[in-house]
Amino acid sequence: MPLTFSTQDLTVGYNKRILIQNINIQLEPGTILTLIGPNGAGKSTVLKTITRQLQALSGTVFIGNLSSAIFSNREFARKASVLLTEHVDPERMTCEEVVAMGRYPYTNMFGTLSDHDKEVIRESLELVHASVLSDRDFSTLSDGQRQRIMLARAICQEPEILILDEPTAYLDIRFKIETLEILQKMSREKGIIVIMSLHEIDLAMKVSDKLLCLDGEKVISYGSPEDIFSNHVIEDLYQFENGTYNNLFGSVEMPKITGEPLVFVIAGNGCGTPIFRALQRKGIPFAAGILFENDVDCQTAVSLSSHVVINKAFETISEDKIRAAEQYIRNCKYVLDSGTVIGPLNEANIELISFAQENGLPVFKRVEELSL
Repeated sequence: MPLTFSTQDLTVGYNKRILIQNINIQLEPGTILTLIGPNGAGKSTVLKTITRQLQALSGTVFIGNLSSAIFSNREFARKASVLLTEHVDPERMTCEEVVAMGRYPYTNMFGTLSDHDKEVIRESLELVHASVLSDRDFSTLSDGQRQRIMLARAICQEPEILILDEPTAYLDIRFKIETLEILQKMSREKGIIVIMSLHEIDLAMKVSDKLLCLDGEKVISYGSPEDIFSNHVIEDLYQFENGTYNNLFGSVEMPKITGEPLVFVIAGNGCGTPIFRALQRKGIPFAAGILFENDVDCQTAVSLSSHVVINKAFETISEDKIRAAEQYIRNCKYVLDSGTVIGPLNEANIELISFAQENGLPVFKRVEELSL
């Protein structure tokens, strides 16, 4: 029967000094839990405690219905596989030999590998797309390659619980996605519980079933990504002072440019977002419109500008919104046409282009054309 994992009133810390207390989580088979929080939030401390590298100050970690403290090291290794961030430097070992170390809970006292062990090793290397590295000296690998080999070693243990501290560290974006896809597939298909920490909160939002939010002193929140991100926990957790976090898209935007807008951007359907970001990079304040409140451009525009003309969704643009946009255009030096598709509901944007031209404002297509 697949194992569950839980903690009851767990308190963690160092040298009897309490860091975080009252950690209560309950995970069913096939669940991915991700720990998020700023640097120094206690993510690694929690992971080291549940993997028994640190002693819990109080409370209990349960694997199934049993306290993890009663398991021998070999028994624990058959239940849980651990990949933490400490640098490992096995001397004169090939990558295949490093991965084979994951079979130690199952081998005899001489470490003899069975045919089944060898097959598991091969499959683990294939799973992380590292078969080509099997004969390479581990010490010659890049950090990203090492990370993949260590993940293969963790997988090779055939655990029911997989615990990882920043498994995407050192990986480029391709391998970040592939690694998380591997973990998601293992969790879904084999019922493995995955417990990990991530710095990439956008990826944590997309791959996790549960999130544990830590701030270095306490648990800020615990629950589904949908609950946590919809309640704007992230802004409080990371104490955003500059920039904004978009809960809908899971993306961070740079701070708004202050000042009266110099450019009016006619946007919509996502066509304006690259222009907004280009203007922000150049430090050029802008206004934008006329945007429907459910438009993807609206989400970005309100993050990067305080001057956005917004119309109700699915309604024809109202006269007062047209007049508001025209007022911005009068006070700007340029108009940028993002090339958004014009339909029955947003055809007023054609009027804005004509209004700008009638008032002697140049209309451009690209930020690079501006003389600012």
